Formats: sequence, C-alpha cells, structure tokens
Amino acid sequence: MSSLSILCCGDLRKGGTCLHRMQALKELGHSVVPVDTAPEDVRNKQRRFSYLVRRKLFGPLDLAKANKQIVSKVKQRSYDVLWLDKALTIKPETLQKVKKIQRDCCIVGYSPDDMYAGHSQSRQFLKHLNMYDVFFTTKSYNVSELMSLGCPRVEFVGKSFNPNLHRPLSVSKEECARLGGSVGFIGTAEKERAHSVAFLAEKGIRVKVWGNEWARWQKKLRGKFAVEGPSQYGEQYTKIICSFDINLGFLRKINRDQQTSRSIEIPACGAFMLAERTKEHLELFEEGKEAEFFSSNEELLDKVRFYLAHPQQRKRIAAAGRRRCLESGYSNHDRLKCMLEKVVSLR
Repeated sequence: MSSLSILCCGDLRKGGTCLHRMQALKELGHSVVPVDTAPEDVRNKQRRFSYLVRRKLFGPLDLAKANKQIVSKVKQRSYDVLWLDKALTIKPETLQKVKKIQRDCCIVGYSPDDMYAGHSQSRQFLKHLNMYDVFFTTKSYNVSELMSLGCPRVEFVGKSFNPNLHRPLSVSKEECARLGGSVGFIGTAEKERAHSVAFLAEKGIRVKVWGNEWARWQKKLRGKFAVEGPSQYGEQYTKIICSFDINLGFLRKINRDQQTSRSIEIPACGAFMLAERTKEHLELFEEGKEAEFFSSNEELLDKVRFYLAHPQQRKRIAAAGRRRCLESGYSNHDRLKCMLEKVVSLR
C-alpha cells in the first residue's frame, strides 16, 4: 500500500490507545496530522464541576475546538483519510464542510467501545453517524446495531496490542513482590468482578487488584484481596502484567464485552491469561494451549489452583499465547493495515 495522508482526530493523551493507533499509522509509513480532542488544558477543564453539569445536560463539549481545527486543516492541504477515533464532539456540519472542500477524502470512524450504548454516545455522534464512509468497531454486535442507526457501512475488527509496549519484560524479584504475585487483575472494579475476586480470596487465594473503585467494593464485601492502587498505564502496566503468575481477564458487562484490550495485551506480554469464556475469546486463543478460560467462579477457582501448582504448563501456555498474537496479526499495525486496505478499496 502506498503512503496515505491522514488527518487523525481523537483523544491523544499519553498512555491512551488512540495515541498508540496514531503512532502505529506513522510507523506504517503514512503521513499523519493530529487533532487532539483532549489536550491537558482541556482535561483540566473537564474536571471542573461546571463542565460536569454542562456535560450532563448537553453531552461532551468541544473544548479543544476540534471542529474548527479539522476545517482549517483540510483547507490547508489534501487528505486521503479523515480518521475519527470515537469522535463524540465532531458536528455533522464539520463533516459536510470536509466533503465539500475535499470530496475524495474518506471519512473513517473507529471506536473501541460499545457505541450502541447510551453512555458511549453523544448527540453529535448520532447526528453524524450517517456520514462515515466506513466505521470500524471492536464490538461484533455493533455492526448491525450501528447500521440500524444510519451508518452506511460498519466493519468489525478485533482488539489489538501495541508491540512497542506490550511485550515480555524482565522484572526483578523485588518489583515482582511489590507489583504482582500469584493472581492479579488490572482494571476498574465492577460488581461481578468484585464478587469473583472476593470469592477467590475467601478460598485462600492471594489476589492483588490495580484499578479504580476497588476500595469501595473491598469494604462492601469485606474482601480479603489486596487493593494496590489506581489503574496503571504505559510501561508500569506491562510490568505489573509480567509480575503476576496468573492474570485474570474480566469483561465489562455494561459494554456487553466479548473481548477487551486486556484479552490481547496480556498474552502479547508473554503472560498467562485466565479470562471469561466467550465465543470471541475462543476464536482468538485455543483453550488450554494459548490461554485459559472460565465460565463460573467455581471453574475459576479450580483453574487458579491447578495452574499455580503447575508453573511449567502455565509458562508454555503463556509463550504460545504470545506467538498467537504475533502470528495471527493482533498488533495495532496489523489491524490498522487491514482497516486501511478496506478504506482504499472504497476510494
């Protein structure tokens, strides 16, 4: 594929997957111009009470003036693609102007979240949904749902990992003891997750969790698990994954998840994953050979006990899981290459 000129609009904060995707586009050899919808000054304003009230009433606001930036940039030079990464603040009028100025510019949408769920949407998103040339979703069930809302073409793409970040790391014994342990999970607490973790701890399994809202659930359930701190990102996130013997892979029920970013990132780190059993998980990794899965707390407990007692088998599965990520093309670069090939076929 020849190099494309891409105007990339999204939340480009450090450590975020949107930034990882933009960096991968550059590493694939494309010319990428960024429009950051959430620079630091905007994120500071978004924490204010006045903004939270306005957001509750009117939805997310374009404090970064991304709409103005997009129009200005398409007037300055030509683009093959306008890439909108979960563009909740972009107005339909902006996309109309883009098409008027550059008729051949493909408007491409992408989101890692459940965009049929009200908590992930915005008024602007619903209004401009019919203007995408193609929209890529990591939620298989969103394909028909978003088309029912007016999006003309929706394509499913699996979750991915950043090969520059999600890879095996050598972690010292001291760091392993501090960051990890026997069993762990990184991510925000939810009811089902908290009950599963508390169940393991009650049965004598030493579990550590990193993420938001866990202290509240620990208190509510009188859980015997250890709450280590808030959610972690970047190199620290990878270190923590590499510090656990068993990494738990819980899904977000509010998003109807069949797979999450962790579903790919944990095996990509060469770490052992024990995740909830779903059709998509079973398609991504062979059970018992490249990852392990469970469908109940009782099965979860049985497999935790088994694999803690069989470290060599655990390590073989972890190594095979990483090989699957590399050989099956689960990286950001591989996923984006496939997406852009579909975009080019539309032009």
